[in-house]
Amino acid sequence: QVTLVESGGGLVQAGDSLRLSCAISGRTDYVSAMPWFRLSAGKEREFLSGISDNGGYTDVAESVKGRFFISRDNAKNEAYLEIDVPKPEDTDVHYCEALARGYPTQSEEDYTNWGQGTQVTVSS
Repeated sequence: QVTLVESGGGLVQAGDSLRLSCAISGRTDYVSAMPWFRLSAGKEREFLSGISDNGGYTDVAESVKGRFFISRDNAKNEAYLEIDVPKPEDTDVHYCEALARGYPTQSEEDYTNWGQGTQVTVSS
């Protein structure tokens, strides 16, 4: 069993950077690839970015490329998503996830460890 706890969200002004964190606990040896998604009411979860087990490979959605940056610290069992120049349309609940294989996928159906997420609200 893997538990993921997201943090770092909150109310920010457009243009102020913020960094989301994802703490991994439980069977951390099962955790390899890690992505970030976001979800707003009435929509499907949107893939944002993913990172491979050793951090050597990253994938970023075109919609956030150049503003969202993913990283991880395996020694701390944490993953991060830095949001530069946030926009009001980034207002969503943001989730991290984990796969037991090395490379992230963009499909939410591949993931089963959804946590509570962290709310990001960007004011204009």
